[in-house]
Amino acid sequence: MFRRSPTLRSGAIVAIAATASLVLAACSSSSTTSSSPLAPASGKGTVVIGSANFPENELLAEIYSIALKAKGVKVTDKFNIGAREVYYPEIEKGAVDIIPEYNGTLLTVEVDPSSTAATTAEVNAALTAKLPHTLEILNSSTALDSDSVTVSQSFATAHHLTSKSSIAALAPYASTMIFGGPPEFATRSDGLAGLKKNYGLTFKSFDALDESGPITIKALQDGTVQAADVFTTTPQIATDHFVTLADPKFNFAAQNVTPLVYKPAMTTTIVDTLNAISAKLNTAALLQLDTAVIVNHDSYQAVATGWLLAAGLPH
Repeated sequence: MFRRSPTLRSGAIVAIAATASLVLAACSSSSTTSSSPLAPASGKGTVVIGSANFPENELLAEIYSIALKAKGVKVTDKFNIGAREVYYPEIEKGAVDIIPEYNGTLLTVEVDPSSTAATTAEVNAALTAKLPHTLEILNSSTALDSDSVTVSQSFATAHHLTSKSSIAALAPYASTMIFGGPPEFATRSDGLAGLKKNYGLTFKSFDALDESGPITIKALQDGTVQAADVFTTTPQIATDHFVTLADPKFNFAAQNVTPLVYKPAMTTTIVDTLNAISAKLNTAALLQLDTAVIVNHDSYQAVATGWLLAAGLPH
């Protein structure tokens, strides 16, 4: 697990800003929640911002923190709290006021494990209906950190696949392909069973690997597997030029980056600032940011500040 660096790498802000400015050109408008309007207080506000214990989530919390401080909000950082089972009770009771969340997992792990909501709108509607009255989601970004069917660049080139190609494009080749992923992918509903149900894919065999980690990445690189379950913000998608296939039938439920907030602590300034961040953040940008901190080892503060600068947001 990469930890936050207390210092800024020389030139990192300029470099990240330049990279982010290219990514931002592809940004689309954010997905909005269908929740009832907040009634936030006036003034700047005072909040505690938390994060889970993995690099991407800590980076998102850093972005929230820097932007809110720039708007005059008094912020206490409480990053790297732990897994959802640890931080969710903290925000539920108001010990933490803001957490960068992933809407689909928030719904099925903490709020409604029986939910079958798939699209961003469906997931957010379900969250709005069933979250405790003290909690609310703000606007979702279009940035997704979700499971995906991903192939190597060489496989994609040989079979004329691009990131716009549907998972269904594998149908003519699936019977000769080895698919890789974590062991649970073989049995869960959105794993092999989902790919068969939604896209008619039956693979030659399945290799149990790790969760979008080095074993999976190496298997794709050396051709041990021809396709794999890879999280959409895994840095090697960018560095190794892997190709993630489109999922138009929502085999994998939406996992939009979405601020989860403790309502009594909200002000207009806080809500507007976080919604502005969501409006600018997309999957390509998040992938670039993850690459900067995980692969390049740039400091979290530098990367977050550079992205906010490039996005024209408070920093």
